[in-house]
Amino acid sequence: MTDVEPPLVDKAAAFKRVRRKPQFRRSYFSFPYIAISIIFVVVPLCILLGFAFIGPDDTFSFDNFAYFFSHGENILTMLYSMGVAALTTIICLAVAYPLAMCLASSRINKSALLVLMFILPMWVNSLLRTYALQNLLIDLFGMQRGFGAALIGLVYDFFPFMLLPLYTSLANMDRSLTEAAHDLGAGAFSTFFRVRLPLSLPGIMSGVTMVFMPTMSTFSVTEIMGGADTYMVGSMINELINGGDWGGSAAFSFILLILVAGTMAISNFVTKGKVETEGLGGVL
Repeated sequence: MTDVEPPLVDKAAAFKRVRRKPQFRRSYFSFPYIAISIIFVVVPLCILLGFAFIGPDDTFSFDNFAYFFSHGENILTMLYSMGVAALTTIICLAVAYPLAMCLASSRINKSALLVLMFILPMWVNSLLRTYALQNLLIDLFGMQRGFGAALIGLVYDFFPFMLLPLYTSLANMDRSLTEAAHDLGAGAFSTFFRVRLPLSLPGIMSGVTMVFMPTMSTFSVTEIMGGADTYMVGSMINELINGGDWGGSAAFSFILLILVAGTMAISNFVTKGKVETEGLGGVL
């Protein structure tokens, strides 16, 4: 009796059949987000850019940008807006960081609920919150419209955007790192500046970006609570749109967009590699 040899299997053909089998990848979940970004972000930006380079005679022109840089009051308004946005960001950071530290280091299991109490105002319409704050300042302190009232309104409006990323960064920080710093002889002051602060830098930059950028372009809070004392670039763009100057408003918005993109690039550059180079290694 002879053994029957099994038929030869074409391994190459079998391998091809396996490779041809469709596989679902997790990257496919990003397709809806990409489509939404193209429709609601890329296309509007292209339209904005098109209006920015259309002159009065409906031809390609740089007149809108030349008008911005040829008038000193426009540049001063932009610089003033950057100053107000920077001051608002500094105040929000100075108030939110100690509060985020207390909430993150709290032993109370309901610390997340406390954070939610500070985030709840974000769920209310911003105009309602602004008018309510304006009436509160008038009733309690007699503070009328002006720079001080507008600054309080900006800090109140954008404070949650600073608190939330700071709390998230500090709450997710490994507490064993600070304990190791104390074991190595570092005091509270040294531990904060050489461990906790560098490790929370991504949250700081995220909060700074989320406060600085919208403050630059806002106009509702400054117009309601500040009036003529807080004339910012957002109000200037709003006036151009109401006046029918679509080209000028688009050019001013595009310049503001470049400043915002530059701010984001700087923040990414600052935070890149900071945790690795200035984190626990600085203590050890």
